[in-house]
Amino acid sequence: MKIVLSELPIMQKQAWLQHAIAPRPICFASTIDEAGNSNLSPFSFFNLFSSNPPIVVFSPARKGRDNTTKHTLDNVLAVPECVINIVDYSMVQQMSLSSCEYPKGVDEFIKAGFTKEAATMVKPPMVKEAKIKLECKINEVKSLGDQGGAGQLVIAEVLCMHIDDAILNAEGTMIDQTKLALVARLGGDWYCKVNSQNLFKVAKPNTALGIGIDAIPESIKSSSILTGNHLGQLGNVNELPSIDPAFHDDQLKNIIQYYSINPNEMEQELHKYAAELLNQEKVQEAWQILLSGTL
Repeated sequence: MKIVLSELPIMQKQAWLQHAIAPRPICFASTIDEAGNSNLSPFSFFNLFSSNPPIVVFSPARKGRDNTTKHTLDNVLAVPECVINIVDYSMVQQMSLSSCEYPKGVDEFIKAGFTKEAATMVKPPMVKEAKIKLECKINEVKSLGDQGGAGQLVIAEVLCMHIDDAILNAEGTMIDQTKLALVARLGGDWYCKVNSQNLFKVAKPNTALGIGIDAIPESIKSSSILTGNHLGQLGNVNELPSIDPAFHDDQLKNIIQYYSINPNEMEQELHKYAAELLNQEKVQEAWQILLSGTL
């Protein structure tokens, strides 16, 4: 299927894009108008764009149905400050409720049952229930158009962060990702939740370069067992490993003894075992298993 976006109505464009570009973090923004009235609204067009200066960007786009602007956009143009409250699973239903298009002047804190907490460096209140809050000043609002659906980029500088001690690691030095059930937005009514069951790590060399998949021996690279992810792990080592004479593995020994009369079957079994090891992040061990099959 090929979709030419210029041929679609606004809402269909949005639906295709939001289903494809996901998951998206949620900016739960609290703002105030010139009279001091609070507004609280979520936006999934949101991300971190710079660490120094610390810049986040979110987009309260013009409404696709009638081309009106969001109260959040009106507020940050009037009072260039906001608090971005990070959404976790414990508050997702209340957050969703706050996205109702209430008339101007209706306080979403009250409608959604959240507690206001005074910020320390900006005027808008924080959501007390949020485990992470970012106090921000608005550096710029950049319009991407004046038609319905056009993004209005709010470029915000983070002045300070408030972190719930309960989500810190044992040393109290950083957020423990396993303790924060972050929520992200997908298309339609779909969301996803981050928890310890679906978290995984991907090793990233910061200074030394990986050898690359192109440097992997052809008999391994063309494996019918190993996936692209497996090859990516193997190609992420800093130099092509060599066979370690001291390496010992009972399963390797059994595979060689049992399948030695059929080299093709032995290679398949070695690759299956290496895949299991790679799934356990045991990259060096997997390399030793695979190299044993290239002798």
